[in-house]
Amino acid sequence: MRSSEPGRTSSEREVPAAGRGGRRGRRGCGERRGGRGPLRRRGDRGSVTAEAAVAVPALVAFTLALVWALTAASAQIQCVDAARAGARAAARSEPEAAAMAVARSAAPAGARVTLRRTDDDLWRVRVEAPTPGPGVLALTLTAQAVASAEDAPQAQAQGSGPEGSAAGVAP
Repeated sequence: MRSSEPGRTSSEREVPAAGRGGRRGRRGCGERRGGRGPLRRRGDRGSVTAEAAVAVPALVAFTLALVWALTAASAQIQCVDAARAGARAAARSEPEAAAMAVARSAAPAGARVTLRRTDDDLWRVRVEAPTPGPGVLALTLTAQAVASAEDAPQAQAQGSGPEGSAAGVAP
């Protein structure tokens, strides 16, 4: 019998080491030396850079949009708080200037506050504020609160008092 290696007989051939799958010293297609994983083909070079060039600006844009949305939500909450505070102050019969000052102090910067009393003795406070950010994303945030004036005469409906039938007591 002839050996596949020159100068050795079939009885002198080396037995492959255990755990190497019988491929001692030979690399399979797409394997690096030392068994460190697959080789990249030449056509794949720079693909990580290209993916990062697309992904990083998208992540930055998403982060900026998220920050803008959080800022706009915060400004909307400030508008609601300012309208409520102004309506509460006006309903307590504080002077209009004091109620406006309370509303303006709670409103976001650049907000427009209006206060008026309606014919049915309600105080209406409206707060409008622009959203921060570039002109493309410009929105006007609006909040309105209404409170009944405490100095207004209270008209009670017949039968709605404590001794009326509204309490579930039969006459």
